[in-house]
Amino acid sequence: MQGTVLYGTGDIRFEEVPEPKITKPTDAIVRLAATCVCGSDLWSYRGISPVNQPTPMGHEYCGIIEEVGSAVQSVKRGQFVIGSFFASDNVCPACQIGYQSSCQHRELVGGAQAPVLRVPLADGTLVATPDLPSEDLIPGLLTLSDVMGTGWFAADAANVQPGSTVAVVGDGAVGLLGILSAKQMGATRIIAMSRHASRQKLAREFGATDIVTERGDEGVARIKQLTNGIGADSVLECVGTQESMMQAISSTRPGGYIGYVGVPHGVALDGEQLFFTHVHLHGGPAPVRRYLPDLIKLVLNRKISPGKVFDLTLPLDQVAEGYRAMDERRAIKAILQP
Repeated sequence: MQGTVLYGTGDIRFEEVPEPKITKPTDAIVRLAATCVCGSDLWSYRGISPVNQPTPMGHEYCGIIEEVGSAVQSVKRGQFVIGSFFASDNVCPACQIGYQSSCQHRELVGGAQAPVLRVPLADGTLVATPDLPSEDLIPGLLTLSDVMGTGWFAADAANVQPGSTVAVVGDGAVGLLGILSAKQMGATRIIAMSRHASRQKLAREFGATDIVTERGDEGVARIKQLTNGIGADSVLECVGTQESMMQAISSTRPGGYIGYVGVPHGVALDGEQLFFTHVHLHGGPAPVRRYLPDLIKLVLNRKISPGKVFDLTLPLDQVAEGYRAMDERRAIKAILQP
């Protein structure tokens, strides 16, 4: 079959790759209904996270199980499933307290920008829908594999409560779905930091009440102005840079919470400075598996429409254009159809 391979900075190819096979009795083979390009893929595409060899790309997926290993019991052939970007056994101590992305036996799921995918630890990783979903729900279900689950974790880690004021740093797919998550959790004021008209429009559709275009000290001052000089109760950091992290910390009220889910690149915190902010700081790779059952119900019941973050649809063999469009910020997120 053909799949997506990154050779180096800006060098994405759709080429012949080995078709996935069952290699362990705990594996499943999934034929994908859709996949997509993630903002975190751009770190490698841009050369910020260098690749030293040709690397299969993609970690967001949903589709129909074609085959399962002999030890798999919770899912079966023919079911439509969604799974996390980290495979987990869902039974170890970390999994049992809801941190499946820190599973003692976790494996990164890669190579999903292809027609077929091998998913390790299928019993603990995959969640099946009750029936085969309609085509129009597939984009929303696909987001649950990463960006919606990550946005939800950002809001959860930031302790978003009914009636709270939330600020979201980052207007990519995760930030936008963090807004949607905060709205679902009952936040009454949601401040989106965005400079792009198309993203601002979607942010408001998802529940943003205010837009802040300023950055740095000016951005912090604007958030303080909107919150009577105090800062937000909860801040979602969805970028992963030094500037975005400091923006988040400085925009949070004393005793407030930050959920940080942007993959950090060059982030260093001053311990003394952090000490005197009195902020709660929690984040990391989102334990998507924890949230999958509930988020699947919300999508299937049409209570949320996270698939709206996909503003570019391409056939899978045009994956390189998806990377270019997201890199150049011509698209929020590209969905790929095998």
